[in-house]
Amino acid sequence: METKKEIKILLWIFIVFGFAFFMPIENQGFINAVLAALDLSKWYAQEHVVLCLLPAFFIAGVISIFVSQGSVLKYFGANAKKWLAYSIASVSGTILAVCSCTILPLFSSIYKRGAGLGPAIAFLYSGPAINILAIILTARILGFEMGLARTIGAVLFSILIGISMSVIYRKEEKIKKDQQMNIVTPPEKRPLWKTSYHFFTLVLILVFANWGAPSTGDSSSAWYFIWANKWLITSFFGLFLAFSLIYVLKIKWLWVLGAVSVTAASAFISNTLISDPKLSPLVPMIVAIVALSIITLFDKRDSDNKEWTLSAWDFTKQIMPMLAIGVVTAGFLLGSTHDNTSIPGIIPSAWISSLVGGNSLSSNFFASVVGAFMYFATLTEIPILQGLIAAGMGKGPALALLLAGPSLSLPNMLVIREVLGNQKTVVYVVLVVVMATVSGLIYGSLF
Repeated sequence: METKKEIKILLWIFIVFGFAFFMPIENQGFINAVLAALDLSKWYAQEHVVLCLLPAFFIAGVISIFVSQGSVLKYFGANAKKWLAYSIASVSGTILAVCSCTILPLFSSIYKRGAGLGPAIAFLYSGPAINILAIILTARILGFEMGLARTIGAVLFSILIGISMSVIYRKEEKIKKDQQMNIVTPPEKRPLWKTSYHFFTLVLILVFANWGAPSTGDSSSAWYFIWANKWLITSFFGLFLAFSLIYVLKIKWLWVLGAVSVTAASAFISNTLISDPKLSPLVPMIVAIVALSIITLFDKRDSDNKEWTLSAWDFTKQIMPMLAIGVVTAGFLLGSTHDNTSIPGIIPSAWISSLVGGNSLSSNFFASVVGAFMYFATLTEIPILQGLIAAGMGKGPALALLLAGPSLSLPNMLVIREVLGNQKTVVYVVLVVVMATVSGLIYGSLF
C-alpha cells in the first residue's frame, strides 16, 4: 500500500514538472486561455459566490435540518406518488431561479434525505432549466417560439430524464423503496407551514438579490422596476427572515435585532464608501451571513439552529472545491464571456461557431455537448446565444444549447459525481445531451 502511495506521489510530481517544463507561455492562445480562466474565476467570485451560493447553502441546510425526513419521503421519496413527485420537481425552477451550480446543494440535500433518484434528478434539471426569468427573456430576445419551445422542452426533459434514470437504476430504487417502507418517521417538530415560511423567505431573498438587469432600457416595465428596487425588496424580505428567526426558530429577539442593526449599518457604510454598484451589496450580504451564523451557532434554545449553520458549512466544504476546479477549467477551455467581456479559451470560438450552423445532426450534437460543458450563469446564455445566432448558428442548435447548457456545466458535473458517483453522472449527462440533440433537430426542421 505504501509503495502505491509513493508511486502516486512520484507520478504527480512528474505531471506537475512536465506541465511547468513544457508550458507554452510564449503562445498567445495559451496566455489568453489563462487570462480567461482567471477572469471567469474573478467574475464568478464577485457575482455568484456571495449572492448565489452562500444563500443556497443555507437553503440546503433548511432542507437538511428543518424539513423532516417524513416530508421529503412523502413528496419525493421512492414510495411517493409519482405524479406528485415529478409534478413538483419539474416546475421547481419557476420558484428557485438558480443556475446549474446554485441548484447543487439543494439537490444534494433532498437526495441525501431520501428522495427517489427520479424526482431528485428531475429537480436537479428543472431548477436552472425552467427559470421563469430566463424563459421570459428568451421569448423577448430570441422570439416567442424559442421561448415556448424552451419551456415545453425543459418541463418534458426534467420528467423524462428523471423517469429514465429511475428505470435504468430500478433495482437500486426498489431496494430504497423497500427500505423506506420500514422507516418510522418521528412527528413534525414544528408545523410544516412554519418551515415553509422560513424556507421560502430565504428563496425570495436569493431570487431578488440576483434579479438581472432588463435587456432593454424600458424604464416603464415591471422587470425594470423590480431590478431598480431589488435591494429594497431584498431588504424587505430580510425583515421577514428576522421575524422567522424569532417566531419560527425561537432565537432571542435581542440577538436578531443586533444582527439586523449590524447588517443595516454595513449596508449604509458600504454604499457610502464603495462606488461600484456591483460590489457594494456584497458587504452587507457577507455581514448578514456572518451575523446569522453567529446567532445560530451560539443559540442554546434549539440545537437544530446550530445544526442548520453546520449543515450549510458541510455543503460548502463538499461543493466549493469542485466548483472552483470546474470554473477554472471551463474558463481555460471555453473562454470567459460575460457582461461586455469576451476572452477566448484554448478552444477557438471560431471553431464552435462554424460547427453549429444549419440543422444537421452533428451541429445539434455539438451544440448540446458545448452547452453541457460550458458554464452559464443565470440569464447569460441568452446574450451569448444572440451573438452565436448572429454569427450563423442555426435555430435547432440554439435550442439544443438552451436545453443542455443552463442545467449542466463542467463544475456542475464534478459535484454531481461526488453525490451520485461516476456511472450515474455519465448516464445523466448523456441523457441530457441526447434529448437536447433530438429536440434541436425537431425544432430546426419546424422553424
